[in-house]
Amino acid sequence: MKSTVKLISYSKPAPELEKEGIDDCEQLVAYAARVSNPSNQSNTKTSSKLLDYLVTHKHWSPFEMASACLEITTTRDIARQILRHRSFSFQEFSQRYADPVKELQMSPREARLQDPKNRQNSIEIETDPSIQLDAAKQELITSWRRKQIGLINQSKDVYEWAINNGIAKEQARAVLPEGLVESRLYMNGTLRSWIHYVELRSAHGTQKEHQEVAIKCGEVLTEIFPNFNKYTKLI
Repeated sequence: MKSTVKLISYSKPAPELEKEGIDDCEQLVAYAARVSNPSNQSNTKTSSKLLDYLVTHKHWSPFEMASACLEITTTRDIARQILRHRSFSFQEFSQRYADPVKELQMSPREARLQDPKNRQNSIEIETDPSIQLDAAKQELITSWRRKQIGLINQSKDVYEWAINNGIAKEQARAVLPEGLVESRLYMNGTLRSWIHYVELRSAHGTQKEHQEVAIKCGEVLTEIFPNFNKYTKLI
Protein backbone atom coordinates (compact mmCIF):
# COMPACT_ATOMS: atom_id res chain seq x y z
CA MET A 1 0.00 0.00 0.00
CA LYS A 2 1.29 3.44 -0.94
CA SER A 3 0.92 6.01 1.82
CA THR A 4 -0.72 9.33 1.00
CA VAL A 5 -0.45 12.77 2.59
CA LYS A 6 -2.61 15.82 1.99
CA LEU A 7 -2.95 19.27 3.51
CA ILE A 8 -6.03 19.87 5.68
CA SER A 9 -5.41 23.28 7.27
CA TYR A 10 -2.67 25.75 8.15
CA SER A 11 -2.05 29.12 9.83
CA LYS A 12 -2.71 32.20 7.73
CA PRO A 13 -2.15 35.88 8.55
CA ALA A 14 -5.23 37.86 9.54
CA PRO A 15 -6.63 40.31 6.94
CA GLU A 16 -5.11 43.21 8.89
CA LEU A 17 -1.63 41.75 8.46
CA GLU A 18 -2.23 40.93 4.81
CA LYS A 19 -2.74 44.64 4.21
CA GLU A 20 0.81 45.14 5.50
CA GLY A 21 2.22 42.57 3.06
CA ILE A 22 2.29 39.67 5.53
CA ASP A 23 0.51 37.29 3.18
CA ASP A 24 1.88 33.78 3.73
CA CYS A 25 3.11 31.39 6.38
CA GLU A 26 6.80 32.31 6.05
CA GLN A 27 6.04 36.00 6.40
CA LEU A 28 3.92 35.21 9.46
CA VAL A 29 6.84 33.45 11.19
CA ALA A 30 9.17 36.35 10.37
CA TYR A 31 6.57 38.82 11.68
CA ALA A 32 6.37 36.92 14.98
CA ALA A 33 10.16 36.76 15.22
CA ARG A 34 10.34 40.57 15.09
CA VAL A 35 7.96 41.09 18.01
CA SER A 36 10.67 43.03 19.86
CA ASN A 37 11.34 45.25 16.84
CA PRO A 38 7.88 46.68 16.01
CA SER A 39 9.19 49.41 13.71
CA ASN A 40 10.59 46.71 11.40
CA GLN A 41 7.96 44.05 11.99
CA SER A 42 6.31 44.37 8.59
CA ASN A 43 9.58 44.18 6.67
CA THR A 44 9.12 41.35 4.17
CA LYS A 45 12.22 41.96 2.07
CA THR A 46 14.58 40.24 4.49
CA SER A 47 12.20 37.59 5.83
CA SER A 48 13.94 34.68 4.08
CA LYS A 49 17.35 35.77 5.39
CA LEU A 50 15.92 36.12 8.90
CA LEU A 51 14.39 32.62 8.83
CA ASP A 52 17.70 31.15 7.63
CA TYR A 53 19.41 32.80 10.60
CA LEU A 54 16.81 31.53 13.06
CA VAL A 55 17.16 27.91 11.90
CA THR A 56 20.96 28.01 11.68
CA HIS A 57 21.23 29.36 15.23
CA LYS A 58 18.38 27.18 16.53
CA HIS A 59 16.04 30.00 17.54
CA TRP A 60 12.92 27.88 17.19
CA SER A 61 10.19 29.73 19.07
CA PRO A 62 9.01 31.85 16.07
CA PHE A 63 8.34 28.61 14.17
CA GLU A 64 5.87 27.68 16.90
CA MET A 65 3.64 30.60 15.85
CA ALA A 66 2.35 28.78 12.75
CA SER A 67 0.80 25.32 12.46
CA ALA A 68 -0.32 22.85 9.82
CA CYS A 69 -2.62 19.83 9.88
CA LEU A 70 -2.04 16.97 7.43
CA GLU A 71 -4.11 13.89 6.65
CA ILE A 72 -1.95 10.76 6.48
CA THR A 73 -3.08 7.40 5.16
CA THR A 74 -0.68 4.56 5.92
CA THR A 75 -0.65 1.14 7.56
CA ARG A 76 -1.58 0.94 11.21
CA ASP A 77 1.88 -0.19 12.37
CA ILE A 78 3.47 2.89 10.79
CA ALA A 79 0.77 5.04 12.39
CA ARG A 80 1.93 3.67 15.76
CA GLN A 81 5.43 5.02 15.04
CA ILE A 82 4.02 8.40 14.00
CA LEU A 83 1.98 8.69 17.21
CA ARG A 84 5.20 8.61 19.24
CA HIS A 85 5.88 12.22 18.18
CA ARG A 86 4.09 13.76 21.12
CA SER A 87 4.62 17.42 20.20
CA PHE A 88 1.83 16.84 17.66
CA SER A 89 -1.90 16.40 18.19
CA PHE A 90 -3.63 13.45 16.52
CA GLN A 91 -7.05 12.22 15.50
CA GLU A 92 -7.10 8.68 14.09
CA PHE A 93 -9.66 6.39 12.45
CA SER A 94 -11.27 4.36 15.24
CA GLN A 95 -11.65 0.62 14.76
CA ARG A 96 -13.94 0.58 17.81
CA TYR A 97 -16.42 2.88 16.06
CA ALA A 98 -16.12 2.14 12.34
CA ASP A 99 -15.60 -0.99 10.24
CA PRO A 100 -12.03 -0.93 8.83
CA VAL A 101 -12.77 -3.80 6.44
CA LYS A 102 -15.50 -1.74 4.74
CA GLU A 103 -13.93 1.72 5.06
CA LEU A 104 -10.21 1.04 4.52
CA GLN A 105 -7.94 -1.14 2.39
CA MET A 106 -5.78 -4.11 3.30
CA SER A 107 -2.70 -4.70 1.14
CA PRO A 108 0.37 -6.99 1.19
CA ARG A 109 3.81 -5.58 1.97
CA GLU A 110 6.92 -5.85 -0.19
CA ALA A 111 9.57 -8.46 0.56
CA ARG A 112 12.68 -7.10 2.26
CA LEU A 113 15.42 -9.14 3.93
CA GLN A 114 16.78 -8.64 7.43
CA ASP A 115 20.13 -6.83 7.48
CA PRO A 116 22.44 -9.20 9.41
CA LYS A 117 24.58 -6.26 10.57
CA ASN A 118 21.79 -3.94 11.72
CA ARG A 119 18.62 -5.13 13.43
CA GLN A 120 16.88 -1.85 12.57
CA ASN A 121 17.57 -2.08 8.85
CA SER A 122 16.21 -4.15 5.98
CA ILE A 123 17.59 -4.98 2.54
CA GLU A 124 15.47 -4.35 -0.54
CA ILE A 125 15.23 -7.13 -3.09
CA GLU A 126 11.86 -6.49 -4.71
CA THR A 127 12.08 -2.82 -5.70
CA ASP A 128 15.83 -2.30 -6.23
CA PRO A 129 16.53 -2.63 -10.00
CA SER A 130 20.26 -3.09 -9.39
CA ILE A 131 19.69 -6.44 -7.65
CA GLN A 132 19.65 -9.55 -9.82
CA LEU A 133 17.11 -11.98 -8.43
CA ASP A 134 17.77 -15.71 -8.60
CA ALA A 135 14.99 -18.30 -8.66
CA ALA A 136 15.04 -18.68 -4.88
CA LYS A 137 14.55 -14.95 -4.32
CA GLN A 138 11.76 -14.84 -6.90
CA GLU A 139 10.03 -17.71 -5.15
CA LEU A 140 10.48 -15.98 -1.79
CA ILE A 141 8.82 -12.80 -3.12
CA THR A 142 5.95 -14.76 -4.66
CA SER A 143 5.40 -16.88 -1.55
CA TRP A 144 5.56 -13.87 0.78
CA ARG A 145 2.87 -12.09 -1.23
CA ARG A 146 0.70 -15.20 -1.50
CA LYS A 147 0.84 -15.89 2.23
CA GLN A 148 -0.02 -12.27 3.06
CA ILE A 149 -3.02 -12.31 0.72
CA GLY A 150 -4.14 -15.54 2.36
CA LEU A 151 -3.83 -13.93 5.78
CA ILE A 152 -5.76 -10.85 4.61
CA ASN A 153 -8.60 -12.98 3.28
CA GLN A 154 -8.69 -15.14 6.39
CA SER A 155 -8.65 -12.17 8.78
CA LYS A 156 -11.42 -10.46 6.79
CA ASP A 157 -13.53 -13.61 6.93
CA VAL A 158 -13.04 -13.98 10.69
CA TYR A 159 -13.71 -10.26 11.28
CA GLU A 160 -16.90 -10.28 9.20
CA TRP A 161 -18.06 -13.50 10.88
CA ALA A 162 -17.52 -11.88 14.27
CA ILE A 163 -19.42 -8.71 13.34
CA ASN A 164 -22.28 -10.67 11.78
CA ASN A 165 -22.59 -12.72 14.95
CA GLY A 166 -22.75 -9.72 17.26
CA ILE A 167 -19.13 -9.54 18.44
CA ALA A 168 -18.21 -5.93 19.33
CA LYS A 169 -15.91 -4.07 16.92
CA GLU A 170 -13.46 -3.45 19.75
CA GLN A 171 -13.03 -7.22 20.07
CA ALA A 172 -13.32 -8.19 16.41
CA ARG A 173 -10.52 -5.79 15.40
CA ALA A 174 -8.02 -7.96 17.29
CA VAL A 175 -7.83 -10.38 14.34
CA LEU A 176 -6.78 -7.69 11.80
CA PRO A 177 -3.02 -7.58 11.04
CA GLU A 178 -1.61 -4.19 12.11
CA GLY A 179 0.91 -4.12 9.28
CA LEU A 180 -1.57 -4.92 6.51
CA VAL A 181 -4.62 -2.85 7.46
CA GLU A 182 -4.80 0.79 6.45
CA SER A 183 -5.30 3.64 8.91
CA ARG A 184 -6.08 7.31 8.41
CA LEU A 185 -5.13 10.06 10.83
CA TYR A 186 -4.89 13.81 11.14
CA MET A 187 -1.57 15.12 12.43
CA ASN A 188 -1.45 18.73 13.63
CA GLY A 189 1.64 20.57 14.80
CA THR A 190 3.70 23.72 14.68
CA LEU A 191 6.20 24.33 11.92
CA ARG A 192 8.94 23.74 14.48
CA SER A 193 7.58 20.25 15.13
CA TRP A 194 7.15 19.54 11.42
CA ILE A 195 10.72 20.61 10.60
CA HIS A 196 12.14 18.29 13.26
CA TYR A 197 9.81 15.42 12.35
CA VAL A 198 10.64 15.50 8.64
CA GLU A 199 14.37 15.94 9.31
CA LEU A 200 14.40 12.92 11.64
CA ARG A 201 12.03 10.53 9.89
CA SER A 202 13.17 11.12 6.30
CA ALA A 203 16.73 10.10 7.24
CA HIS A 204 18.35 6.68 7.07
CA GLY A 205 17.58 4.61 10.14
CA THR A 206 13.83 5.11 9.83
CA GLN A 207 11.73 2.26 8.43
CA LYS A 208 11.23 2.71 4.68
CA GLU A 209 7.45 3.08 4.86
CA HIS A 210 7.77 5.78 7.52
CA GLN A 211 10.49 7.52 5.50
CA GLU A 212 8.09 7.73 2.58
CA VAL A 213 5.44 9.35 4.78
CA ALA A 214 7.90 11.93 6.13
CA ILE A 215 9.17 12.82 2.65
CA LYS A 216 5.60 13.29 1.41
CA CYS A 217 4.88 15.49 4.44
CA GLY A 218 7.83 17.67 3.47
CA GLU A 219 6.60 17.91 -0.11
CA VAL A 220 3.11 18.95 1.01
CA LEU A 221 4.42 21.50 3.51
CA THR A 222 6.45 23.26 0.81
CA GLU A 223 3.09 24.29 -0.67
CA ILE A 224 2.56 26.65 2.27
CA PHE A 225 6.18 27.13 3.36
CA PRO A 226 8.34 27.14 0.19
CA ASN A 227 11.67 26.88 2.04
CA PHE A 228 10.51 24.07 4.32
CA ASN A 229 12.81 21.34 2.98
CA LYS A 230 15.77 23.71 3.03
CA TYR A 231 15.27 24.22 6.77
CA THR A 232 15.21 20.49 7.47
CA LYS A 233 18.73 20.35 6.00
CA LEU A 234 20.01 23.32 8.05
CA ILE A 235 19.33 21.70 11.42
